Amino acid sequence: MARIGIRALTLALGSLFALSASAGSTGPNQCISFDASWNLLAFNFDGKDYNAGTQDAFSSASSASATDITTTGRPPFDVPTSSPLCFLSKFTNSVYVLNADKSDLGAIYIYDATAKSWSKQKTGGAAPKSFDPATFGGILDHDTNVFYVLSGGEMYSLDMALLKQASSSELTWNDVQRPDFGVEGSGASYEPVLALAQNHIHFMGLPGLPAGDAKVFVIHFSYLQPEAQSYGSFPTAHGKVASFFKDTGVQTQFAYIQDDGASTFVVDVISNTTRTLPGPTTKDPGEEYSRDEWGNFIFFVYGFWHRIELNDLDRWIE
Repeated sequence: MARIGIRALTLALGSLFALSASAGSTGPNQCISFDASWNLLAFNFDGKDYNAGTQDAFSSASSASATDITTTGRPPFDVPTSSPLCFLSKFTNSVYVLNADKSDLGAIYIYDATAKSWSKQKTGGAAPKSFDPATFGGILDHDTNVFYVLSGGEMYSLDMALLKQASSSELTWNDVQRPDFGVEGSGASYEPVLALAQNHIHFMGLPGLPAGDAKVFVIHFSYLQPEAQSYGSFPTAHGKVASFFKDTGVQTQFAYIQDDGASTFVVDVISNTTRTLPGPTTKDPGEEYSRDEWGNFIFFVYGFWHRIELNDLDRWIE
């Protein structure tokens, strides 16, 4: 397969991302994810998909290169109103891609990172009608491989079993509950920001909550804790999150960056503390984030890769 330099790749895509940006505030039509071996996967860059390798490869300017993994059966990535969503299923070494086919919004495309193949999974039931970030947010639970999403104020779930290839049977979205966050102004108008850690869903940016607080949904008991949990200090604002995967066990930390990109907040749900780091050097609400096992928090925006060295340098690198 063809290999090209990452810097050459991202620079070549600058005009493409600029066109995406000019279309509105919905963000790019690409998404990124790590696979279970911590290879960075980049989908739909100039109509192609790439494997950028592991951190030791893509962090070296002299040796960084990306392998073209584009193959048949991939999603069209043609939804004009909101960005595609990529989720790593760690136990199956697969990436589930939502909101990537305007002709079938309910479809979930599965990229099997081991077989390097795509398949398309049909879904039904109480499927979300829109993936607009103003009304939709979701996570894929690490242990159960179940999607939990908040859409229009209602919570839904979808069990992916251990699929790494689409089933011939339709999967059914189930209505879980309409969560009562107990905070004025946090109903259907809430712009969902969902973070996953310790098999709990953390609802960030709920209007009316004090800074540093989040409401917590316990997945294994399908239970919304009545009291908010304090994690230190971060703003009550809309933003993006990425859970910190580990080689073994569930995520216990996540990073949160509000839309203005002023700071990076690393929330630890074991110690109930938040570490405040600098914001990314390039700021845009359409950026996408993913995190690997070494403490590198990766994101791309309009053709440029950035990473933050969380373990030592505490600074963003372009």
